Amino acid sequence: MESPQTRKSGLNLPAGMSSITSLRLETLSTPPSSASPRAISNLSSSSSPSKTSSCSDRFIPCRSSSRLHTFGLIDKPSPVKEGSNEAYSRLLKCELFGSDFASPSSPAGCAGGPASPMMSPSKNMLRFKTDQLGPSSPFSSNSPSIFGHHSGFSNESATPPKPPRKVPKTPHKVLDAPSLQDDFYLNLVDWSSQNTLAVGLGTCVYLWSASNSKVTKLCDLGPYDGVCSVQWTKEGSFISIGTNLGQVQIWDGTKCKKVRTMAGHQTRTGVLAWNSRILASGSRDRNILQHDMRVSSDFIGKLVGHKSEVCGLKWSCDDRELASGGNDNQLLVWNQHSQTPTLRLTEHTAAVKAIAWSPHQSNLLVSGGGTADRCIRFWNTTNGHQLNSVDTGSQVCNLAWSKNVNELVSTHGYSQNQIMVWKYPSLSKVATLTGHSMRVLYLAMSPDGQTIVTGAGDETLRFWNIFPSMKTPAPVKDTGLWSLGRTQIR
Repeated sequence: MESPQTRKSGLNLPAGMSSITSLRLETLSTPPSSASPRAISNLSSSSSPSKTSSCSDRFIPCRSSSRLHTFGLIDKPSPVKEGSNEAYSRLLKCELFGSDFASPSSPAGCAGGPASPMMSPSKNMLRFKTDQLGPSSPFSSNSPSIFGHHSGFSNESATPPKPPRKVPKTPHKVLDAPSLQDDFYLNLVDWSSQNTLAVGLGTCVYLWSASNSKVTKLCDLGPYDGVCSVQWTKEGSFISIGTNLGQVQIWDGTKCKKVRTMAGHQTRTGVLAWNSRILASGSRDRNILQHDMRVSSDFIGKLVGHKSEVCGLKWSCDDRELASGGNDNQLLVWNQHSQTPTLRLTEHTAAVKAIAWSPHQSNLLVSGGGTADRCIRFWNTTNGHQLNSVDTGSQVCNLAWSKNVNELVSTHGYSQNQIMVWKYPSLSKVATLTGHSMRVLYLAMSPDGQTIVTGAGDETLRFWNIFPSMKTPAPVKDTGLWSLGRTQIR
């Protein structure tokens, strides 16, 4: 049976030990000359056997906020003892308390590094010095270890760098495209929002359904004309065709029926661009015409500003501005209500065919120059400033932004014939793809934004999966209420 004294103290003592036995924590005695400033003193004082002693433990203060590294603590060099290991002591002290506490007897400081700026022993032992930049605690996970790794006292670990996204280096589909012309100034491939690819081959336009791979011949312009450009409407039901004779034809893509023919250009119409209502067409006659299907006249406006053939046209995402590039090395930006360009950008030194507006940032325009220029340039169309440029090393034929991520793709001609994927704004290369044996003059993107198709004078169309899918939005919380027209069903 336990004695009353034992129950009172709350300790389970072995048999034969009196409850009044004194429990003490003793430390090894050390000569005064080698006493460490960090030595832990005896925390339990001895009491007479006649009195009951209280049990206690050591108190270890938190060093993370004490800023011990800001004090110069100087140890007097202890006498060398037989069998002692001074090097080990210095390494251990440096590892625990930082290089400021290294022994001054070490000429190289801690772990062979540069000597710490220690004070002379003749001066005050404790002297506050300026807090220098560095880890707030020697036990911080960012504090370097003399053993070549972090001390690891913190559970936080640095986030590993995200591995680069892998892009397949080969096309997943290749189609034959006989009579696909090798002409830098033409635009013969476009992919509709209804997943149908239109391709101009010689005098004919063919439609290829990406859903079932069915090929349909839309039209044949005859022996005296030729296809110079194709462009779907945003809805994807009608397609416009620019011809070698300067006409613009509108066709119903679902019924394969011509709806209208509009004149106005004196020679070939090499580029077309739709916004929500207006069709812009550029020609070798240096003019840009604006057509409206709701108006009976052939065109409703003429934009005159280029001094050579117009080969690039793109409407901004909000339909308010039109960017045009020409063989005169100029990039012009037009307001939809103005007949004169609001910006005239002349930094390119070759023809500007490649033009694209960013879907992620308003007023951000990118353009590419031909063989003598080879540069991709980024513009702020609000003030006309050039934001950045990169020399690609090859003729820039096409540019297109991804609508899923902030990246863009460029296709090239002389002399690499490559396809490049770029991150923006870092302009780091995500991938470089090769496969075409001639200039990659044509580019179009699938409706989901993941696949591009490229065309070249080698008479092939190649399909590449280069962009990730759009991030799935977070699911809407189920409230138990479903909407069906104007009726609500609970």
